[in-house]
Amino acid sequence: MTVPSFQPLQGMSDLAAPEIYLWQEVEETARRILALYHVGEVRTPILEPTGLFVRSLGEGTDVVQKEMYTFEDRGGRQVSLRPEGTAGVIRFLAGQGDEAAGARVYYLGPMFRAERPQAGRRRQFHQLGVELIGPPNPAQDVEAVAMQQHLLNAWGLHGARIEINTRGLPDEQDAVSAGIRRALEPDAGRLCEDCRRRLLTNVLRVLDCKQEGCRALVDKLPPVTDFMGQESRAYLEEVKRLLALMELPVEINPRLVRGLDYYLHTIWEIKHPALGAQDALSGGGRYRIEWEGAVVEGVGFAAGLERILTALQQEKGHPAGTAQGRPVAWIVSQGAGTLEQNLVLAQTLRRRGVPCGLALDGRSVKAQMRAANRSGAAFAVIRGELEREKGLVVLKNMKDGTQEELELPALLERLLLATRAEVAST
Repeated sequence: MTVPSFQPLQGMSDLAAPEIYLWQEVEETARRILALYHVGEVRTPILEPTGLFVRSLGEGTDVVQKEMYTFEDRGGRQVSLRPEGTAGVIRFLAGQGDEAAGARVYYLGPMFRAERPQAGRRRQFHQLGVELIGPPNPAQDVEAVAMQQHLLNAWGLHGARIEINTRGLPDEQDAVSAGIRRALEPDAGRLCEDCRRRLLTNVLRVLDCKQEGCRALVDKLPPVTDFMGQESRAYLEEVKRLLALMELPVEINPRLVRGLDYYLHTIWEIKHPALGAQDALSGGGRYRIEWEGAVVEGVGFAAGLERILTALQQEKGHPAGTAQGRPVAWIVSQGAGTLEQNLVLAQTLRRRGVPCGLALDGRSVKAQMRAANRSGAAFAVIRGELEREKGLVVLKNMKDGTQEELELPALLERLLLATRAEVAST
């Protein structure tokens, strides 16, 4: 006999109260901040043609080679669960033709990578990403960095640091790779197994290795700008100048790379010490992606929400869930005859914007009061046959235990005031 399992698949999680309230708070804050920048939402499918990711991310990347959930559908097509959000958004925008020029969009949702679960990494994870479409422009790159810092501050994160670098121009990538490879080859035997493979397939990924031995070798390498032309170096200098003008504190990290092939010019990562060794909160950069003959250029970033929440809890001691979502009032029925009237009362309160709950299963008053306590409601609204006949209810303050009799209009006024105070405090 098979023992039923109620656990999700390894590397994936269920999200529910009270933790889900903090998720909703983070998401709602993001929507509010992005609206200030005239950035609108786009929702693309979770499942895409595998070729979309191979072409945009690069066949030699770890994501494509080792991490994608790829399978053949019933029509014989190779499809993949999206490992990141940019490629799907670019596919969508490429199909919009001229209407996509100057598009400013964000996405929010689950991504999937078949990697070994560890701290800060899940097989299903959630990203908030922003894409600002337009040709290379240092000012637009800086706007994206500023937007990202604004988001972090609005969430309450102030301990993060921003690191930037450049990937240069696409036609410089061969020279950059060749220069880094030449510098590493004398010590190739000291690289980890993955980096020895990367030395041949995608040498820039060696710069991002977390193994101590590889990091020691990488620290001795010349900066990638040594292998780039004047245009790329000047572009980076203009980005740095505008960042200073905007008073955005950043660090130049000459070893920083973004491991996807579509990046050019400005790239960045935002890190937070609360995350330990896997300290990247988010990252972004400028890109150029081609799909079905259409070319889309822009700059964007993505933030891992699981990591954002971990950093929030570490930096602020933020609880896993807030008062958001709890009822202001819990209606208690005393006697079967009042249940229907209380059902009407609950709906009246909800339509006026007062969150409330009530039990509909005929349980005892004592059990209903226990439910009111568990819900975290600020007040219990108690009505039995006697109160119904008199046109009154009993309002009990669940914090101090005081109670009073009120007519329905006074009850509504009192609960509306309590609801506004609750909203203002969250």
